Amino acid sequence: MSRIGKQPIVIPANVEVKIDGQQVDVKGPKGSMTVVIPSPISVAVEGNEILVTRPNDEKVSRERHGLSRTLIYNNIVGVTEGYSKGLEIVGTGYRAVAKGKSIEFALGYSHPILVDPPAGIEFKLDSPTKLTVIGIDKQLVGETAANIRKLRKPEPYKGKGIRYAGEVVRRKVGKAGK
Repeated sequence: MSRIGKQPIVIPANVEVKIDGQQVDVKGPKGSMTVVIPSPISVAVEGNEILVTRPNDEKVSRERHGLSRTLIYNNIVGVTEGYSKGLEIVGTGYRAVAKGKSIEFALGYSHPILVDPPAGIEFKLDSPTKLTVIGIDKQLVGETAANIRKLRKPEPYKGKGIRYAGEVVRRKVGKAGK
């Protein structure tokens, strides 16, 4: 039995869960989300808990058991608390400026880079060098943060670039002088 999959998911008081076949709809104060569970896995609501079960111990069923439970749990956390990912911009002259809902980055290129938020994502600019990506979908928040980081990855010699908040960049030693 999957250690993650066999744990029940407690439904908070302000969350509504509706199961229609393999589709699980979660509605909460921050919005609503839907996840489609893979076929051998079954989902049931008992009282204020969601139980995710698998029919057998085949490899495919075991793989999808814990995944399905985690996807439902992530949706419940998303509609109640939401997710956020912090980014830091390091480097002389590297900065970000809010342009409406979009963010304009100056990252040492010959042109500024304008990033528009996808649907369901919001940018919060704490300072010109600190940015937070906020949303209810954990996967979309992480993907958006990764795409922004990809604009200028931290380089190993001076550490300049966009990094996740708290990320440690391993530095290399430069070339030795005479």
